[in-house]
Amino acid sequence: MTTVTTTPFGRRPVTAGQVKLTALAARPAPCPGVDKWQVLDDLTTAASAFGLGHRTLSVLQVLLSFHRERELTDGASLIVFASNARLSERAHGMPDSTLRRHLAALVEAGMIARHDSPNGKRYARTGSGGEVVRAFGFDLRPLLVRSAEIAREARQVEAVAARCVLLREEVILLLRDAEKLAEFAGSDALFDASRLIRRDLRRRLDEVDLIGLRDRLRALVERVTDEVRPEVDKPVETIELSACDSENERHKQDSDKTLIESERPLDIDLRGVLNACPDVLPYAVRPVRSWEDFTRLMAGLAPMSGVDVATWREACRLMGPVGASVTVAAIVQRIGAIRSPGAYLRTLARKAGEGGFSPETLVRSMQARSA
Repeated sequence: MTTVTTTPFGRRPVTAGQVKLTALAARPAPCPGVDKWQVLDDLTTAASAFGLGHRTLSVLQVLLSFHRERELTDGASLIVFASNARLSERAHGMPDSTLRRHLAALVEAGMIARHDSPNGKRYARTGSGGEVVRAFGFDLRPLLVRSAEIAREARQVEAVAARCVLLREEVILLLRDAEKLAEFAGSDALFDASRLIRRDLRRRLDEVDLIGLRDRLRALVERVTDEVRPEVDKPVETIELSACDSENERHKQDSDKTLIESERPLDIDLRGVLNACPDVLPYAVRPVRSWEDFTRLMAGLAPMSGVDVATWREACRLMGPVGASVTVAAIVQRIGAIRSPGAYLRTLARKAGEGGFSPETLVRSMQARSA
């Protein structure tokens, strides 16, 4: 079948794009034939590279469905001459104006070419044997000619997507390191930076964005690791057991008791705290009858709830042992709603040191919530 026209019907002028597309459609095909559905799949994968939306691709799918053969074969009739009414019907009733817009987009992108008849209608003339000898409509040959290019773009898009999966995974792992190191080192700056990066991860990020996040996290983690390494590398002092151990332990308990007694009394009693925070009681190995028993219990429970030793000590310094214990008990009671217990305690301790927080307020709010 031969093509006898390259210009549009009616008053539409010839454009440079149409001349270029005509030349493209006339180029030799890279292969004798190609699976039309494979081309559509590749084009769907690489749609953004060619500036095509999925609604436009659905119209291309309709055009391909009017080509009876599965393959687009070089030398065969590849012109679809179905009317707009039939195209719209197969496109599930797409409005005519919308259909025209998507057809124009396919032509503009160089995926199909127009071959207009003398009166602008789409039809085909057949020979004595029923074969199509001349047709006017939309030519699918550009898809055959560009099939290798489309496949190449699709593979590139898939490769980028695979790299993005690995990058996102790496960022999430680095984020975990950053958050845990932030708790260990008591670094508010690292915790805030990791929180911002976690927020960024909720967006759709391209490869460049993910590389940027990864590099930022790497630098943050390396910096904090260098800061905490001297503390980690300190030799562990060997504790020699002697007959004085029990005396030392009694001295430590007496010191703790003195600290508790010297602390500012809270406006809540121990029973009220235990009623508001009953989840701490199963961890007690002996009855909790005094603030001293309570602080000893919470000192052991704090590391189990995600609070490192440095944060616990700082909280005790700023809030007092009882205040820190009450706050940790409240954190344990609400552990499912607190993403980072260590960072949360650190923030509350800092506010308490500035006079902006009191453990009594926290316990009372929990009592009101459970009432």
